[in-house]
Amino acid sequence: MTAVAAPSVASLVQSVDWVAIAPPTIAAVVALVVLVADLFVGERRKPVLGWISVAGLAAAALALIPLIGDERSTFCLTSTSYDACSYTADRFTLVVQFLVLAGALLTALLSISTLKDAKNANKPLPEGEFWFLLLSSAAGAALLPASRDLATLVVALEVASLPAFALVGIKRDDRRSSDAALKFFLSSVTATAVTLLGVSFVYATTGSLHLTRIASELTHVDGQFHTLAQAGVALTLVGFAFKTAAVPFHFWVPDTYVGAPLPIAAYLSVIGKAVGFSGLILVTVVAFPSYADVWGPALAVLAALTMTIGNVAALRQQATRAYSAVRLLAWSSVGQAGYLLVPIAAAAYSHDPQKSIGSTLAYALMYAAVNLGAFAVAGLVARTKPLNRLSDYRGLYASRPLAALVLGFFLLCLAGLPPGIIGLFAKVTVFSAAVDAGLGWLAVVMAVNVVIALYYYLQWTATLFRAPEGEPAAYRASWPLTAAIALTAVIGAALSGAPQLILHFVDSGLFS
Repeated sequence: MTAVAAPSVASLVQSVDWVAIAPPTIAAVVALVVLVADLFVGERRKPVLGWISVAGLAAAALALIPLIGDERSTFCLTSTSYDACSYTADRFTLVVQFLVLAGALLTALLSISTLKDAKNANKPLPEGEFWFLLLSSAAGAALLPASRDLATLVVALEVASLPAFALVGIKRDDRRSSDAALKFFLSSVTATAVTLLGVSFVYATTGSLHLTRIASELTHVDGQFHTLAQAGVALTLVGFAFKTAAVPFHFWVPDTYVGAPLPIAAYLSVIGKAVGFSGLILVTVVAFPSYADVWGPALAVLAALTMTIGNVAALRQQATRAYSAVRLLAWSSVGQAGYLLVPIAAAAYSHDPQKSIGSTLAYALMYAAVNLGAFAVAGLVARTKPLNRLSDYRGLYASRPLAALVLGFFLLCLAGLPPGIIGLFAKVTVFSAAVDAGLGWLAVVMAVNVVIALYYYLQWTATLFRAPEGEPAAYRASWPLTAAIALTAVIGAALSGAPQLILHFVDSGLFS
């Protein structure tokens, strides 16, 4: 009996590589430290929790360094037939984890000023809860790109999402914040339920949750289960499409961004999208390559609808409407999500899917840096003009010339115009991915949308340099906010000067 049982017992032994799992683990441990420390730290010393969080996120990002140039897998099940791992740290994982943790670090710098301003306005936010929720969400977001089974993917998606609901509604005395959190929560829960139904269909047809095993089993599904497998593939994509704010799962975006604290809106626009796109890439390219005829056309249509509706809605924003600057950034992020979907759709038709995925990662890295920078300047303006209208930016150059120049640079990067060279190169790579895959019609739709976006980006940029109405406003800066603006500006300028820093991902192998 012992000899017979030994192989089955051995197959359940899991290896644990602590170096590989260090980045999300550090973020999670620091979240617990902050939560416990909040019980013992007096009200006057609450700001120290923010600096602990910043240090923890920096440490988590630095933990990526030992993993560079190496491919590690852990939580592996080993049997005589196959090896399957739930966590893999390959190049794709490291790039997305860097984006997530660096983005969360910049969000933390922005949040320090926001929490201080709320306290000064006698509308304090619960600092301990805020930092715990932000770190918890960042830990889940860092876990997701390393996940290689559907169970871990869904858990990571929810760990990243559930704290975000609370962060959106953390302004307890603000009705807009509560409404935004409720809308975000209900729509996200619905999408998650649909995704879980899809996961159950996939498991029923393949008998496995590991992505590589699913890819193998889906190539020879019995005819009677073929429709069930197709339905599972389609439904599984829904939750990740929701996180990317793809149309028609985008309706929560404008109200959520307006109702949330501004740093959290920035966090959702970048880290939230990174979570959605990394999950979407894993389930399509890694788990469902044999069903590219299902998800390829669907994602192509979603990309066209998303970029068109996002850009048209951004174009219609009125300059004097309250929070119109935040709404424009929200709709712009929807349009940018459409561009990010293009290479993923192209991967279904391409002979080299990893090259297409590399285009998405290159564009995501550019978008993350400049979009966080734009939100950082918006945070500076909001300290003096909390309604954050587009008209409030008129004459910004007269009072804060560096901030105006930096915001203008970020907007030109998003538009893909010089001197924002990295934005231009990133758009060209996405456009090329569509053309190379034979999706000429999608490339035409993208070109039209780029022209539409030029109008509102240039209109906002021109507003910065117009003569102010009356005396120029005095904008109050803080050094954490200034540091966030400076860091994003340096990153944007460096990428524009040396675009090869991220464009090499287009031609490199990302998955182990």
